[in-house]
Amino acid sequence: MTHRIRYGNTNTLIGSFCVESLQTCRCSWDRIVCCSQPTMSMGHASTHRPRLVLPSSASGFAGARQSLLMKKRVVSEKSKTQRVCASAEVVRNDKGEIVQKGSPLVMPEGGRNQTNSVLAVILGGGAGTRLYPLTKNRAKPAVPIGGAYRLIDVPMSNCINSGMSKIYILTQFNSTSLNRHLAKTYNFGAGGVRFGGEGFVEVLAATQTPTDKEWFQGTADAVRQYSWLFEDIKNRSVEDIVILSGDHLYRMDYMRFVDHHRATNADVTIGCLPMDDERASDFGLMKIDDQGRIIEFAEKPKGDALKAMAVDTTVLGLDDKAAAMNPYIASMGIYVFKKSAMLELLRQHPEMNDFGGEIIPLAAADYNVQAFLFNDYWEDIGTIKSFFHANLALTANPPKFEFHNPEGPIYTSPRFLPPAKVIQSELTDAIVSHGAMVKNSKINHSIIGLRSRVGVDTTIEDTMIMGADYYESDEQRKLLESQGKVPIGIGAGTTLKNVIVDKNARIGKNCTIVNRENVQEASKEEDGYYIRDGIVVVLRNGTIPDNTII
Repeated sequence: MTHRIRYGNTNTLIGSFCVESLQTCRCSWDRIVCCSQPTMSMGHASTHRPRLVLPSSASGFAGARQSLLMKKRVVSEKSKTQRVCASAEVVRNDKGEIVQKGSPLVMPEGGRNQTNSVLAVILGGGAGTRLYPLTKNRAKPAVPIGGAYRLIDVPMSNCINSGMSKIYILTQFNSTSLNRHLAKTYNFGAGGVRFGGEGFVEVLAATQTPTDKEWFQGTADAVRQYSWLFEDIKNRSVEDIVILSGDHLYRMDYMRFVDHHRATNADVTIGCLPMDDERASDFGLMKIDDQGRIIEFAEKPKGDALKAMAVDTTVLGLDDKAAAMNPYIASMGIYVFKKSAMLELLRQHPEMNDFGGEIIPLAAADYNVQAFLFNDYWEDIGTIKSFFHANLALTANPPKFEFHNPEGPIYTSPRFLPPAKVIQSELTDAIVSHGAMVKNSKINHSIIGLRSRVGVDTTIEDTMIMGADYYESDEQRKLLESQGKVPIGIGAGTTLKNVIVDKNARIGKNCTIVNRENVQEASKEEDGYYIRDGIVVVLRNGTIPDNTII
């Protein structure tokens, strides 16, 4: 008997096989049906996942119409978390019957039938004052990171790698460069990351309407102002909404998050992580019961209120030593809502504008609000200091966070640049991005961004250079120098330490920028730089003349 292979529940045939001749069949998403994770091909990501479907008459499957990769959830009675097996195995038993071997099998997390009912909303952030001057002309999610990426690439790629193809991005402040990057990278059409079916990426800008004259007043208000869109006909199949931030650095399978939310029948689920004493007051903190339900929530408590939120974090699965070091449960600022519960909360409380400080504490009292533990690398890129150290940490070997992961790469705008060129230089723990040129220099524990030009006899240590948006030709550079001006890049004989150099900055020859006087805060915009948390930030398009000492 010959059986057909189809795309999911559609009638599109992609092949066939004969059960009678089947001795042993092992089916792996990695080998027979595209990939279990989106892959890039000529600049595109493919998430079509054909399913192998057997008719109801197939022997050994109890007469029920099932797929070899059955969409069945396996829930551990102990942990109540979703288990997924990415491959299926069927064999012929002693009686010659085709039977399934092993535990029940399910589609990989992020399969299309799941993700059609999940929608992601990425919050573009506020004015970004703590990241100023990097946010002077751009939104927080558009800030470059890691030499070749932007912050928005992290949640966007996590969505794609989780199989989530319905994505809104809410923007308000300085959104021009963010919109441009999203249009080039995630247009889901020619030249960008592409989905089929009902997938989309749409930017929702703050706007005024006849009934609402205000800009976004907070995270919850931003979602509320577009709440009508979640009930639109194109979102009719959406059951759960994932709320994400655009300025965090981490890798996460959001479908595990959603699976936990559904397994516990939660109205709201909060991503959380164990937190130490030093940073706990910067986060929303929570207490949970033995079922993982949140019974108390406090937004950024201080003093005695902070101490009152300390808990035994072994309930999260930490060992005694780790629990003693991290006695708090902190919110990551990401949430999964039942669509109905979210719309109800937002509409019944129009005076509440923030999720973390208002909506979540309210919901914890009357709704089933669950905690989902994420005990892996996560960093809030909210300040110049955290941004700087998170970037330099990427140069470690091995780093705590890696942009390239074969099973879940971080995508970014496609570029057509030559490989980096390094000539007679000494590099230690450094990242040098494509299109960069380094000559006769020493670079240690630093990032050299796209199209960077580093002159001879330059010493760079503990520094992030974001690079440039364009090249200057050798003729243009010589002309600028003959006119007493400074070309883009780092001039010959310059020393940099503890510095962030923003895009298209011009640093002259024989400069020394090391914050010699250990100044913690200074605003020198007219001189082309700021100092934040002791870190010198050279402005975007800024110029530091030859022989400058900072």
